[in-house]
Amino acid sequence: MGLERRWLVTTAVAICLLSVSQGVSSLVRARVGGSAELACNLTPTSKEDTSPNLFPLHVVEWVRLGYSVPILIKFGVYAPRVHPNYKGRVSLIRGASLLVERLTLEDEGWFECRILLLDSKTDDFRNGTWTFLSITAPPVFIKKPPTFVEVLLGDSLTLSCGAHGNPRPTVVWHKDESPIEKHEKIKVLNGTLSLASVTRNISGVYKCHVSNSEGNLTHSLQLQVKGPPIIIISPEDTTLNMSQDGVLQCQADAYPSNLTYEWLKHGQNVYHIESLKSRVKILVDGTLLIPNLIPEDAGNYTCTPTNGILTPPSASAHLKVKHPARVGRMSRETYLPAGMEGLIVCPVQADPPVLYVNWTKDGNYLNLDNFPGWMVNSEGSVFIATANDNAVGMYACTAYNSYGTMGQSEPTRVILKDPPSLRVPPQPEYVQEVGRELIIPCDANGDPTPNITWSKIGATPRSPFSVLANGSLLLQPLSKDHQGGWECLATNRVATVSAGTVVMVLGTSPHLVYSVSVTTEMNQANVSWVPGFDGGYTQKFTVWVKQASRGKHEWASLPVPTSKNYLLVTGLLAGTSYQFSVLPQNKLGSGPFSEIVSVRTQAVPTEPPTAVSIILDPPTFLSANCTERGVLLQWSPPEAPSSPLTGYVLQVRRDQGRWVLLSNDISANQSELLVQGLIRDSSYDLRLMSCSNKLLSEPSEAVNVSTIGMEIYPLRPQFLGDHP
Repeated sequence: MGLERRWLVTTAVAICLLSVSQGVSSLVRARVGGSAELACNLTPTSKEDTSPNLFPLHVVEWVRLGYSVPILIKFGVYAPRVHPNYKGRVSLIRGASLLVERLTLEDEGWFECRILLLDSKTDDFRNGTWTFLSITAPPVFIKKPPTFVEVLLGDSLTLSCGAHGNPRPTVVWHKDESPIEKHEKIKVLNGTLSLASVTRNISGVYKCHVSNSEGNLTHSLQLQVKGPPIIIISPEDTTLNMSQDGVLQCQADAYPSNLTYEWLKHGQNVYHIESLKSRVKILVDGTLLIPNLIPEDAGNYTCTPTNGILTPPSASAHLKVKHPARVGRMSRETYLPAGMEGLIVCPVQADPPVLYVNWTKDGNYLNLDNFPGWMVNSEGSVFIATANDNAVGMYACTAYNSYGTMGQSEPTRVILKDPPSLRVPPQPEYVQEVGRELIIPCDANGDPTPNITWSKIGATPRSPFSVLANGSLLLQPLSKDHQGGWECLATNRVATVSAGTVVMVLGTSPHLVYSVSVTTEMNQANVSWVPGFDGGYTQKFTVWVKQASRGKHEWASLPVPTSKNYLLVTGLLAGTSYQFSVLPQNKLGSGPFSEIVSVRTQAVPTEPPTAVSIILDPPTFLSANCTERGVLLQWSPPEAPSSPLTGYVLQVRRDQGRWVLLSNDISANQSELLVQGLIRDSSYDLRLMSCSNKLLSEPSEAVNVSTIGMEIYPLRPQFLGDHP
């Protein structure tokens, strides 16, 4: 780079001097390694009184621009004095001309011949002509990459190539005989090729070509990318018959090429599997060979080639081995719980699937018709609805598929024993304040002694819980997410019995609401939900709503009246998508937001609606009969209703008072209803109305019921007590 900069500066000075010398300068061209003659004219001027003989009446000096001392001084007949940079390479010829030999690029520059005539009346030098010596040179590498380069996949890469010469050489990179053109990842700047992240496809032969008008040079290198193998032949799912040889191919390519192959079955090395290790072979090309297949060889196999570089790839295939149906290892003893459901398992292995299973009991064919509640299920096992002494005995099973059978199973002895029994079951419900300790007992008897475990119904709580040595559940400290159902399981080899309980945690924020429902019309939506546990304090709700197309910060909150679990949201745009969520709150704070429900309001109708007059008839033949359990109402539905019935509404009044609603959730399929909780010594009128969605019929004819003298009265509804 220093030589190139010097050449540029010298050239610029040369152009400047040539322009100001007005024709008195000259240019000499020569090639590196050659010689150049710089002329100097010593002919005396007519004004000078000199002898035509030059010796010894003169001094010749050759100076070079940029040097502080002359490069050559010749005095008379004495030997010249030469600058160290030119020693042995310069001499005078034809009088005062300078001959420069074995030229180098550094010789390029401005030279001037100066003559001092000793017999002149003055001591002034006579300056000669400034001459610019221009040196041309073919390219010579000043930096080049190694002939062989390895780089790790994903690493960065830099290949530098540079040369000097005159004129300045150009640098061009080629890959596999093709020029490297502009690429979004490969960059070439000032002869340096760089890549931020190496990929496999950059491997190849690279050439750096430098050239100018004097010649050219090329430097080649082989680039290899080191990386994990690439699987070029993956194993394929294969189906074979038992006793055939299994072959799963797996072939990979890699650099470095020191490949080894590992095969796994269900994540375990095949050489570590007892049924495979003495038979399996992995060939040099990666192929897995399993001779003389057996049913246990079926499964998922994974090939992993590796060369020790980065993370190796893998490929999997499933091997299916078809064989006659067979029965695996039967338990020597099978325990059934007396008085409970029981199962005598036949561990069938079959591919193709099993067609049927035959059973024997005590050496004789088992005829299930002789045992009510017994059946063979889809898995071939004997299911017994209620185990009793009939189940005791020796059992064996034989499974069949389309390939046949591999024989009868080993026998299993069925033993009837009592199931575990809960000696101390948990109570149905526990109520405790948050942060305190709650111990829920659960103890069981059985032979052998049952193992007690606890599990929470639904999501597993994040807060810790433990089971004590006596089987009790310990919740300490009691947390909000302990709220909910818990189940105690008592298990031994005979059976598992369970008991459930509900934990109510007081003193917390409300729990999540669920079953959020949104029904829409054109400009409004009715939002309803089922409240979660209130944490022991009165809770209220807020409905959050926003247009689905708006940002997260544009949710609007709408308060819900106390004790309500629904809200009519108005002022919505027709044909627009909205999102809704419900937030519960009590005096301790907010609970979690409900799931977000997305709905779309109804679009504006394109045609005006047609007015349709619908008249709904009430039920007929309403009658009332007093029973020991209450008053039994019976009726007939209206004949040919103009709109499908969705239910009935029952109204009641006492002692000729005002009519009040008693029930609005009577199914349309009902034709009778038991009314309980009427007050003693009163007179009641009852009537029904038909309901079709929001449309109600006129009331039916009322029936009168008197409770004077009635003896038994179930617990009366709150409603009937509040409305005389």
